[in-house]
Amino acid sequence: MIAPSQQKVDALVVGGGIAGLQTALDLADQDYKVLVVEKEASIGGRMIALSKVFPTLDCASCITTPKMSSASRHPNITIMTDTEVLKVTQGTEGKPSRVKVRKNPRFVDLDLCIGCSLCEYACPVERPDPFEWGLGATKAISVPFTNAIPPKAILDPEWCTACGACAMVCPTDAIDYGERAQELDIEAGTVVMATGFDLNPVTVKKEYRASESANILNPLELERLLAPHGPYGRVLRPSDGKIPDNIAFVLCAGSRDKSIGVPYCSRVCCMYSIKQAMLLSGAVPMAEITLYYMDIRAFGKGYEQFYQNAKAMGITFTKGKVARIDPVDNDNLKLRVESLEDGRLLENEHDLVILAQGIVPRADADGLGVVLDHDGFVKCADPVAPTKTEGEGIFTAGCAAGPKDIVDSIVEASAAASEAAQHLIRTGVVPVQATEA
Repeated sequence: MIAPSQQKVDALVVGGGIAGLQTALDLADQDYKVLVVEKEASIGGRMIALSKVFPTLDCASCITTPKMSSASRHPNITIMTDTEVLKVTQGTEGKPSRVKVRKNPRFVDLDLCIGCSLCEYACPVERPDPFEWGLGATKAISVPFTNAIPPKAILDPEWCTACGACAMVCPTDAIDYGERAQELDIEAGTVVMATGFDLNPVTVKKEYRASESANILNPLELERLLAPHGPYGRVLRPSDGKIPDNIAFVLCAGSRDKSIGVPYCSRVCCMYSIKQAMLLSGAVPMAEITLYYMDIRAFGKGYEQFYQNAKAMGITFTKGKVARIDPVDNDNLKLRVESLEDGRLLENEHDLVILAQGIVPRADADGLGVVLDHDGFVKCADPVAPTKTEGEGIFTAGCAAGPKDIVDSIVEASAAASEAAQHLIRTGVVPVQATEA
């Protein structure tokens, strides 16, 4: 189910996050053959690494894992991980698009690997765990994370010493040190771009001096600390393992700022920061928690009540703009804040700071058959149908077209699947399964 059995599909979905998976499932349930291309070692995207979701505080894995499992087991869905899209040539006059992809080496044969983790146990080399944002450690060869799909090992050539320990214990001879990248040309009746998002780095604002302190985190790092299966098993300060007792959130730390090239609002930062503050209040009940904000944008159903609940829990909301962060001798951090209520300058000390970083496009879409907007996200061709791009037969879903929350990403994914299916009908593309029957 992981390697494609055909070079021709009805639909190709770029990205295996929650939006891409929902799109693939909706199309596959209509009997279309779908190929999901994911450049990471597992599907699941950003959502699988979250602890809980707002405003319901439901478990993120409990929502994402069933989607991952359904997609991996669906007879009409093929999944290619470790695969990058190099070029999309859009079809014209009803002809399919042509997509060139590169399957990067995993150095483990997925057909032979049984996910037993014996290679991981035998490997003598530890490396920072990318799934844990480097806060934890894993081996040079390992399964990406507990509920990864495929649940198979991947070898990191940058850390591998070629000692052969993993190959010696592998019961199925799945280790392949000589594996090379492969390029494939795929014909697709329609393409859906669901490439997701990145966070701009915490170092983007030099005034915050994030490179000088391990105790300045981005929100996805904090998600891993809050997760019950996170790197420490509880919330600890990275620099010294101390339980933090005075925590600050700096909102709009990577958005609404022309000086860093992100003038737009990233939309979800207020709400995920409030969620994280509430979760921290439960995980570290004695801690003082302060959110420094310019505006609280509670834009969805139940979001305003969620914000009011956080205030009722005793979380402090300070309307002010953080101008500077300075590390101090005890690994604490001193924040210089301009109050937006009375113009005073405040100096407050905290032992852990989380920067609400802005959402930026996940990857350069140059050559992928779509036009980018001025902000770098995929440009939508029709405001009434936001999943349509300017490429014929190419659609978009989720954060590929701009910042949005999980609910809107899922809704948009289903809309993209509907538009893609209508395109296939208009162009007379018969489902691959039907032609094979």
